[in-house]
Amino acid sequence: MANPEIEVFFDGDCPLCTKEIDLLRRLDRAERIGFVDIAAPGFDAAAVGVDYPALMDRIHGRLPDGTLIEGVEVFRRLYTAVGFGWLVAPTRLPGIAHALDWAYQTFAKHRLRLTGRCHDGVCTLPHSSAATGV
Repeated sequence: MANPEIEVFFDGDCPLCTKEIDLLRRLDRAERIGFVDIAAPGFDAAAVGVDYPALMDRIHGRLPDGTLIEGVEVFRRLYTAVGFGWLVAPTRLPGIAHALDWAYQTFAKHRLRLTGRCHDGVCTLPHSSAATGV
């Protein structure tokens, strides 16, 4: 894809994340979204301008002008790109926006544990040495 409306950086090792990304891929008939799996071999976080732990901490997106966005705003842009702007509009209302930001931050903070990727009570970043160049 030459010029997507938004490029999304997602964790392809996250089962819940990939379900949503798979849905967005199916809905993106006009190919307005660029999908980048940060768990893929060879992914280089430095090319994004954000370190790997920050990319794993919450979802990020990049707009055509290079602006990076994160969190709920990424989802707003993704769903607008696939034609659900009418559904996105209410999520910008003050009370709803605050609740969604809180809910996403809570999920993101516990995402590895909630998706079964912690072992013996320890949650570590997968692929961290390869993805950070360390």
